[in-house]
Amino acid sequence: MSALPEPTPDDARARELPPGLWERLRADPMRAPEHLALAAAERHAPAAAAWAAERRAVYAHGPGELAQMAKKRHATLSRFGGAAMGVGGIVTVLPDLAAAAWIQSRLVFFIAAAYGYDPHDPMRPAELLVLQGYFDDPGSARRALDGVGDSVAQTFVGSRMQRDEALASRLAKMAGRHAAKRMATRMIPFAAIPFNAIGNERETRALADRAIRFYGG
Repeated sequence: MSALPEPTPDDARARELPPGLWERLRADPMRAPEHLALAAAERHAPAAAAWAAERRAVYAHGPGELAQMAKKRHATLSRFGGAAMGVGGIVTVLPDLAAAAWIQSRLVFFIAAAYGYDPHDPMRPAELLVLQGYFDDPGSARRALDGVGDSVAQTFVGSRMQRDEALASRLAKMAGRHAAKRMATRMIPFAAIPFNAIGNERETRALADRAIRFYGG
């Protein structure tokens, strides 16, 4: 595997979950995808809009070029995150999955903006959940999001381990269809570093291709 580039402060900020999101995911694992999508809309929409506007004004890039730039950038972010999180085995499984889903959510907003879609539109987080395979259509996803925004967390009956397993299952589906099959390898300290890095990058590129087809026609 080729050497990873040194992370920048901007890279760290892009991977960092907003305050309170991790606690919401742990408290309400059954609706973790909806919580993450709503937080993504709040955090990523302004960044995506500013990025697309700046690129168009300064460099005159077309939609397809911008989308490919977003794909490449977020694949790199996802790859580095997977390598960093591969150190601690089971201790970092959940943060790894959450970070991968978070970076991929950012990617979708940037690709939507690249093709001229308003990243602030309330349908963007719904489309994110569809592209991540969590809902069949944006309408159903939007209704689920509307039911989460102002409601209290669902009561989860079970042990902390069962809660974490439920959260891992939902985050794995968001991060990629095959992520759940890699859970055992993710739990092996240090051996998981190349496995996570390559897998995260591959899944991010696959999501980018789906988003490009969705928004680019």
